[in-house]
Amino acid sequence: MKECLSNPQLCLRASSLLLLGLLAACGGGRSPDRPSSAVTGAGGYYKVGKPYQIKGNWYTPKEDYSYDESGIASWYGDDFHELKTANGEMYNKNELTAAHKTLPMPSLARVTNLENGRSIVVRVNDRGPFSGARVIDVSQRAAQLLGFEKQGTAKVRVQVLADESKAIADAMRTYGGPSQTTDQIVASAQSAQPSAQPTQFGAEPAPSYSNASVQSVPLDQPQRVASYTAPSSPAPVSMSTVKPVAEYIQLPVTGNNQIFVQAGAFTNRANAVKLQNSLSKIGAVNVVEALVKGVQYYRVRVGPIESVSLADKTLKKVLSSGADNARIIVD
Repeated sequence: MKECLSNPQLCLRASSLLLLGLLAACGGGRSPDRPSSAVTGAGGYYKVGKPYQIKGNWYTPKEDYSYDESGIASWYGDDFHELKTANGEMYNKNELTAAHKTLPMPSLARVTNLENGRSIVVRVNDRGPFSGARVIDVSQRAAQLLGFEKQGTAKVRVQVLADESKAIADAMRTYGGPSQTTDQIVASAQSAQPSAQPTQFGAEPAPSYSNASVQSVPLDQPQRVASYTAPSSPAPVSMSTVKPVAEYIQLPVTGNNQIFVQAGAFTNRANAVKLQNSLSKIGAVNVVEALVKGVQYYRVRVGPIESVSLADKTLKKVLSSGADNARIIVD
């Protein structure tokens, strides 16, 4: 703990590396469309998956190692405990795992609560959430550490850990061939520092860990839908007894972190203004300029919005107006 307080960056790295051992450990599943019987044993395999449709919306999973997005997080617990996840693991509400719509499974991501500065690393091992326009659905334990278990939702930033996630993918892809050992994965992750990539959705700048501290907290449901299809030849993986680190990094809280509904983003300003005018009856609508990878975008945003519940209602109105790609963001 003293080392963490004197060198939080080292602790951050150590926490991430320790979680690599979780890539084959029990995870979580939760689909009302699947039989609700609990599964025994453990498993899991590497999966990106094909484009899929839920409630009329299409999602395209991909290996996006620059992923960095801010939005609203929710959590899930007893209803899905010990059920299969989308990549064949078993959900355990007491582990640091999460569901995401498009990130590879498993992969590691840093989730930071923008309201209190708490930050942890989770293992993505399921698909979702598909209710309430949430950006990520974390386990109950993760919600406890992040400090939003009681309130149910929180403004968060989600950043994929590129080096660690690539190491996991490489190891699981080469199973049965020249496989990487866990030690090799750790070594490869240690060899390079994770790079902070700017989000194309206007999240806060990459947090500085120079003033971070580490805290321990004692262990004391939203609806989702996930699809599970077992592979023809799932690659078995060696199981680990390594448990998640029951700590969080305390980062400084910066910025206003306001909630908006982003109705769309255009490279043509005239198109953005046209959408802005069509949404004027819903509330305050602004066109915000943003330069992403050298390309000028014009984002149409409704807000700021006072609460998550009001943002949900506003999103429904924006979607009903025909802005099919609208979503809730935090900026």
